[in-house]
Amino acid sequence: MPKTKFLTDQVIRADCLQALQTLPEASVDLVVFSPPYDAIRDYKKNWRFDFHSLGVELYRVVKEGGVCCVVIGDGTKKFAKSLTTARLTVDWCDEIGWKLFENVIYKRDGNPGAWWTQRFRVDHEYILIFFKGSRPKTFDKSPLMIPSKHAGKTYAGTDRLTNGGFKKIEPRQVNPFKCRGTVWNYSTSNSEGNRLKLKHPATFPDKLAEDLILCFSKAGDVVLDPMCGSGTTCVMAMQANRSYVGIEVSAEYCRIARRRVSLAKRSK
Repeated sequence: MPKTKFLTDQVIRADCLQALQTLPEASVDLVVFSPPYDAIRDYKKNWRFDFHSLGVELYRVVKEGGVCCVVIGDGTKKFAKSLTTARLTVDWCDEIGWKLFENVIYKRDGNPGAWWTQRFRVDHEYILIFFKGSRPKTFDKSPLMIPSKHAGKTYAGTDRLTNGGFKKIEPRQVNPFKCRGTVWNYSTSNSEGNRLKLKHPATFPDKLAEDLILCFSKAGDVVLDPMCGSGTTCVMAMQANRSYVGIEVSAEYCRIARRRVSLAKRSK
């Protein structure tokens, strides 16, 4: 498709692959989205999405050092997990050129999860964090700090060295905050959202999008959501003083996303 002038701060109604093909190379700093994995979306029955082609186009439009965060999970059929996350990760890294920075577990607090009589309750998804190039060009973990339960206490002891020896640690006070690990807890209660957002069947928390945006981008950067649904990524990018581009194939969800962005701008 012919390339068009790259305009940010808009929600585009279009097929994501067709729209991505119109974007210039190396024009996006960060991608945050949740794809329609394992039939959890209600767009079309028996619809299978081409994750490989999506990964290729995203790799093309992302800048060197840019990051792509995919919120995704594995469905279950006849007692077996779909392995969607594993297949996507291996394909994107081995066949396209992405590198996996981290695989974060997104734990859904306040949600009972999928209920099964003969297997464990499912109450998590994954945040696959990919980057392009030698390393992420932006990584600011300060917005992700959490209170330390040992704050104010004094730490002393020994550290084991790589050669098998030990090194004495001088007594020091534990910092009041620490960086979170690779399990991120977010509330999914309906009170967190608004009526517009909850019209979409598979939203993720505002705070999840905000954390990824603050960690992997800077003010003025371009944040893309190629399947923006009800517009959560666009709203949080705008509120964090980033430029945003949302792509959504559904006319209804596109209208909702634009309305949410408009309301957020008024209250900013």
